[in-house]
Amino acid sequence: MDDAPDAPEVTIRALETVEEVFAASAVLSEVWGGDRTGMPPNLLRALAHSGNYAVGLYDGERMVGASVAFFAAPAQRSMHSHITGVLAGYRSLGLGRLLKQHQRDWAFAHGVGHITWTFDPLVARNAHFNLRVLGARITEYLVDHYGAMDDGVNRGDESDRLMVSWALAAPASAPREEDVVTSVRVPHDIEAVRRDDPAEALEWRYRVRDAFGGFLQDGFVVIGFDDERGYLFGRG
Repeated sequence: MDDAPDAPEVTIRALETVEEVFAASAVLSEVWGGDRTGMPPNLLRALAHSGNYAVGLYDGERMVGASVAFFAAPAQRSMHSHITGVLAGYRSLGLGRLLKQHQRDWAFAHGVGHITWTFDPLVARNAHFNLRVLGARITEYLVDHYGAMDDGVNRGDESDRLMVSWALAAPASAPREEDVVTSVRVPHDIEAVRRDDPAEALEWRYRVRDAFGGFLQDGFVVIGFDDERGYLFGRG
């Protein structure tokens, strides 16, 4: 889009006022298809005011994205990134990487060494970014983790998620091919499948769930992601 910014022109600022909190909640609602329950303003205000990570992504004075994370147990030196969203016209511009770098710098400044978050295992672009670009590590497969979700992105599906942990001081590295034992393929564009054939999308959900469950139970671990083969498994 002609009015979309390049990533360097975008600024990231803490949500400090009630007006900023309501704007961030509205942006996240728009990203998730009109759902206002994902990050309601009162909860966002409480998280921001109590010292957690709560920021807006701005093109000039217009907020075009937001991200919220909260601290985990003190002994873990970790925080959990709960929600991050960017408006449709500002995607595929490197803003996800920009936000994660900002989150990483903020975490280091607050004594945090790991960031965790969840993502849908069927969304290949997120798997590519999380595992290949950032070097995050999958720690759990969570079946229907959030229960039924009534938003424009998740409605009609089951909310399986992968939990990942990002060691902030560790560089991203690709697995050695000789360590890859097997793989689990996912569709290149699950959003398109959901629109065109919801039944097929649900079949993908169960197929990937069953494959992960079997491999993890047998002691395999995810060691990477390949755009053609999907999730790469090796010995634990």
